[in-house]
Amino acid sequence: MDNCKDVKNSYGKLLGYEVENNIVNIEFEEEKVYIKIVNSYIINFFVPSFRKERNSKAVENLKDKNCDFEVEFINGGIQISTEQLQLKVYDCFKVDIYDKEGTRLCADYRGDSKPFNRRYGDYMLAEAEGHAINNQEEYKLYISKNMEEEMYFYGLGEKTGHLNKKGYHYVNWNTDNAKPHGETFDRLYKSIPFLIGLSKGNAFGIFFDNHFETYFDMGRDNSEYYYFAAADGNLDYYFIYGPSVKKVVEGYTIITGNMPLPALWTLGYQQCRWSYDNETRLMEIANSLREKGIPCDTLYLDIDYMDGYRVFTWNKERFENPEAMIKTLNNMGFKVVTIIDPGVKVDKGYKIYDEGLENGYFATDNQGIVYRNEVWPGDSVYPDFLSPKVRKWWGENQKIMIDAGVSGIWNDMNEPASFNGPLPDDVMFNNDGILVTHKEVHNIYGHMMAKGTYEGLKKATGKRPFIVTRACYAGTQKYSTAWTGDNQSTWEHLRMSIPMLMNLGLSGMAFCGTDVGGFGHDCSAELLSRWVQVGTFTPLFRNHSAMGTRDQEPWAFDEITEEINRKYIKLRYKLLPYLYDMMWRCSKNGEPIIRPLLFNYQNDKKTYEINDEFLCGENILVAPVVEQGAKARMLYLPEGNSWIDYWTKEEYEGGQYIIKETPVDVCPIYVKGGSIIPTGEDQNYIGEKKTNKLNIEVYLSKENTETRYHHYTDDGESFRYQAGEFNHYKIKITNLDEKVEIKFKVIDKGYKEKYENVEFIIYNLRDKDLSVNGEVVETINEKAVISNPNK
Repeated sequence: MDNCKDVKNSYGKLLGYEVENNIVNIEFEEEKVYIKIVNSYIINFFVPSFRKERNSKAVENLKDKNCDFEVEFINGGIQISTEQLQLKVYDCFKVDIYDKEGTRLCADYRGDSKPFNRRYGDYMLAEAEGHAINNQEEYKLYISKNMEEEMYFYGLGEKTGHLNKKGYHYVNWNTDNAKPHGETFDRLYKSIPFLIGLSKGNAFGIFFDNHFETYFDMGRDNSEYYYFAAADGNLDYYFIYGPSVKKVVEGYTIITGNMPLPALWTLGYQQCRWSYDNETRLMEIANSLREKGIPCDTLYLDIDYMDGYRVFTWNKERFENPEAMIKTLNNMGFKVVTIIDPGVKVDKGYKIYDEGLENGYFATDNQGIVYRNEVWPGDSVYPDFLSPKVRKWWGENQKIMIDAGVSGIWNDMNEPASFNGPLPDDVMFNNDGILVTHKEVHNIYGHMMAKGTYEGLKKATGKRPFIVTRACYAGTQKYSTAWTGDNQSTWEHLRMSIPMLMNLGLSGMAFCGTDVGGFGHDCSAELLSRWVQVGTFTPLFRNHSAMGTRDQEPWAFDEITEEINRKYIKLRYKLLPYLYDMMWRCSKNGEPIIRPLLFNYQNDKKTYEINDEFLCGENILVAPVVEQGAKARMLYLPEGNSWIDYWTKEEYEGGQYIIKETPVDVCPIYVKGGSIIPTGEDQNYIGEKKTNKLNIEVYLSKENTETRYHHYTDDGESFRYQAGEFNHYKIKITNLDEKVEIKFKVIDKGYKEKYENVEFIIYNLRDKDLSVNGEVVETINEKAVISNPNK
């Protein structure tokens, strides 16, 4: 069974092995293979066939956890056993992986590659838009796995299509394609080569850490196997065992890093357009938001604020005094975020160009001549972000924007995009003294730009940086949030955005969002109303639209649409304490904020392929309307607990489909029975109203339940929480036949601003007695207040 049929990777017979610390070095006839036991459920496979040095930009400061494992010879190979896994390695580097009970999780495919036939006529073939015709024989690396029974696939970042990726084929090659994105697109702006497999209740992940163009095929070519492959580079992949999807995602973020805790203001509503291209228009938008009582924390400036699209400059005709303007906006409660592209205008006398040219900071062709292409400024050169010196220089230049009062940076066009054809494969970059080609580093260009920007902003401000990026790679979550790029104002793109965001969250990129309302094309009143209902529950909540399209601000249509926008944006601000708690949890264990139902309900198979519902954190289920004119929709409530309609407080048993009427101002929202939801006060922007009271909504179910919740507060902007300046509250609610008991406890109280009062709003109390910390408390209109909760 172990004949070497795969001609793409020739390893030959297994000759022997030796163990060195937590690495099993295996010698084959043709190659040496290194298997690292990262911990009992994460295994790294590494073959340095391209370069001896690892060149990972995703994996930084990974600490291996010492664990016991055994290695022994078995018939035809060797077996490596940890507390949770059994790996069987055979000739030709064929690997089968089992759990400790002996259930096969992931096994290399032994048969021949047999992609289905494609039949063509006698004419020249051309690639379809956004969909390449691939030839497996061109892959330098190729690993195929048996398709197990009832398999489902998730992850891979922002790819188009359904939540379950079975039957799809994708290419990881960061691509700026201006055509409207459809399900046939096999590549977009981001490359996150991380796949989650789920079969018979067992989940595992495969992270293929290869920066070259990579490929994932989940049974499109042949239903007997799935595979991942690369155009070149080392074989370097991690197997991450669950058995829960939740555990797989946690393991992936252990490898690539967790999203850091964001600044609180970044969770507010954000308003953007290409372009608010002068001070008068920007102030008109700001004043309208405040006058109309629509909360907003952030305004964006697109490329037209710059002087001839020169990065780190201002057009003084359009923005005569940006420092004074931003100070005025800050006093109104607005933060300003400015776009910064990587393309530097070729222009002698322009400081950024001159400095970069003098110091050799730009990418070159294979003859050492600075490479030029065309982007917004015209002739442009590209900073070599692979070089630490260049990243430091680029990071220091962020201070130009910070000194003007800017609060965040928006990295766009960083695939890198180019107008005069793509960058050639042999454009050269300096990776810590090793010359590498664009072919190798294309997919990490935006990642390294984000890293340089993050480090520069952190040094300049001492605060938590806010960066939004279009292009990224695995691990970019350590430095930046992301949006899904130039979508369209169509119902198709609203529908598609939900599985895109859910898979981004499963792929570590938890702080993500879309252009609410759509970027290209003209939005309609109904579409904006439905899209803002989704945006309310996505981590990055930004309305953005393109030049030449109709106005898309909340008031741009009619009074009904404006009121719907106001209603849901206010709901977003009400839920900010809950969202911040979910961000805190994510920063610790990688749990995404927007997540598929299967993340929490893996035992319920009916959740595996739901594309148009999602969970916001642990406790809130959102089933938005994504069809034009829909006055009702069917939705599924997962089994295992009851669900309470947010609007009516009616309770439903889980494990059933229900019909919900959906007039245009109603988005179906359900809260898990027994949930604890901290909420905030009405405010126009975060920090407008200082309060020493915590509101907690409690959604009791008919069944007896016991619920625990952890609430977190800090100053919302600095890194002092890392030194213990935060408050951590533990809330426990026990719902019994005749009474409800609440226990409220302060676990950590290192942050100076503490609550003086806690108000519980109890839904479905049903005349039961209520006690808080052992004392009976009277409820008035479902509300109960406790004073001095910090004892």
